[in-house]
Amino acid sequence: MTELSLETDLASMLFELQRRVDVLEAQQAVRTLQHQYGYYLDKTLYREVVDLFAEDSEAVFCGGVFKGKAGVRRLYIDRFSNRFAGGVNGPVFGFLLDHPQHQDVVTVSEDGLSAKGRFRCTMQAGIHKDATEGFLGRVTHDQWWEGGMYENEYVKEDGVWKIKRLNYRPFWHSEYGTGWAQSDPMDVLPKVTFPEDPVGPDEIISAGYELYPNTDVFPFHYDHPVTGAPWRP
Repeated sequence: MTELSLETDLASMLFELQRRVDVLEAQQAVRTLQHQYGYYLDKTLYREVVDLFAEDSEAVFCGGVFKGKAGVRRLYIDRFSNRFAGGVNGPVFGFLLDHPQHQDVVTVSEDGLSAKGRFRCTMQAGIHKDATEGFLGRVTHDQWWEGGMYENEYVKEDGVWKIKRLNYRPFWHSEYGTGWAQSDPMDVLPKVTFPEDPVGPDEIISAGYELYPNTDVFPFHYDHPVTGAPWRP
């Protein structure tokens, strides 16, 4: 082996090692970002949630598409904050809204500037018996479960990873006492868009948002790791 070929091989090896490190760091950054999103939601810190989004972003929630940073603010601040926290940015006495994010699969693009992630959320929520008066009393459940999935897109802007497209789909929702086996089918789709509904989405996606006992698949962003084939319904 000549000195020139050795240098070429070493340069190629270093390039490949750097590429692998970059992918691992990007995966960890995206994973951390999504977990932080869950922690902010836990305590109804909706302003902090909005700040995790890129300027050119959108949020898809239960079939409603909230477009741009203005749409994201409408969803989290105008809708969620006012409904669940009385417009307060921060924890509310007696209100439980845990959003653990887990079972994650993160795929980074070739250029390392964008990524996609699939996360499961198993939510525990409720209102304590000493906090049922006032605005929280409008919530119909005292304690409930929800299981859902995120299929998100992320982008690296000025060296910082942000949420480009948040796509959340709930799969089941049930009261704590009766459980998911006894839950009635729910229609979670919004009916009216913005501005007719001041806190409504900009667009409605009508297909694929039936809750349990419906058990269809939320499409995977990644191909099969062994066969390389995309999943088809």
